[in-house]
Amino acid sequence: MEAAHNGPVADTVAPGNVTLDVAVESPEEMKELGRRIAGVLAPGDLVMLTGELGAGKTTLTRGLGEGLGVRGAVTSPTFVIARVHPPLGEGPALVHVDAYRLGGGLDEMEDLDLDVSLPESVIVVEWGDGKVEELSEDRLCVVIDRAVGDTDDERRTVTLVGIGARWSGRGAELSALR
Repeated sequence: MEAAHNGPVADTVAPGNVTLDVAVESPEEMKELGRRIAGVLAPGDLVMLTGELGAGKTTLTRGLGEGLGVRGAVTSPTFVIARVHPPLGEGPALVHVDAYRLGGGLDEMEDLDLDVSLPESVIVVEWGDGKVEELSEDRLCVVIDRAVGDTDDERRTVTLVGIGARWSGRGAELSALR
């Protein structure tokens, strides 16, 4: 597995933050984990996804979309930066952002109007570390670790870290996601 996390994600695993590790053995299990996570999300939630290329960030987001009951196929927004998936029913929309190509923090993200969408949507940002934390004091960070190098190993360790008052005291709810 990869070395310990460096950068902004490392700072999230701190006292007071709710943390859970989940072992995932296949892409279908990653999607299922996304469906389960969707069950604890609400409008206004910010979810930040971190992981190497091919770790499963978009697969997890597909499961989130299924669990939230949104319209449209959830695919990587790499070239369009952001996609909005409206709800099919009464739930929140899913705003799926890929910040990989964005270089400069929230200044560059302002053009996406994520702060306007946040209250009524669930916003999922891939590669958002150091770029979108200012959107909300409350966020769910999802770190996906996988074996690196020339391997076809599909096993992943997914670390969920709930930050802020929204996630405080919700350890049991997150633990049920295992």
